[in-house]
Amino acid sequence: MNEFIEAMAQVPTAVTVITVKDERDDVGATVGTLVSVSLDPRLVMVSLENTGYLNELLLRRDRWAASVLSAGQKAIASRFATAGRPGARLLLAGTPHHRGELSEALVVDGGVTALEAETTQVVPAGDHTLYVARVLDVSYVNPGVLPLVRLRSRYRPVG
Repeated sequence: MNEFIEAMAQVPTAVTVITVKDERDDVGATVGTLVSVSLDPRLVMVSLENTGYLNELLLRRDRWAASVLSAGQKAIASRFATAGRPGARLLLAGTPHHRGELSEALVVDGGVTALEAETTQVVPAGDHTLYVARVLDVSYVNPGVLPLVRLRSRYRPVG
């Protein structure tokens, strides 16, 4: 298993914060697996650990937001990756963000891009669950901003 983990650590992934609005609070987590699946229809996929609360919540709530972080947002990535973290609103206190109109989820501003999505398919995959989702809206695109990536078990800026 360690060899597989080391092998996959060599593959850079964009660092993304996934958020969803619960009845009581806003919940979010840092992921490294947001990928484009289809252009027509516009579909993306995200992979979440089966044991996390966000996974449990996305099995009940179809709409969510994905904020792809910029190189300057390493602290946000770390906050959303910490075990036992508080609600997303507290994690984003003092950080520019807004609530998505279609998903009602929190969207981090100042990243590379952000979108709102609606799950269309849930696929169990080992110790993770894959969520295929239709893109409802692209909140923003900042092509001049460098992305934050995860490579060799560390957050790193591109470039």
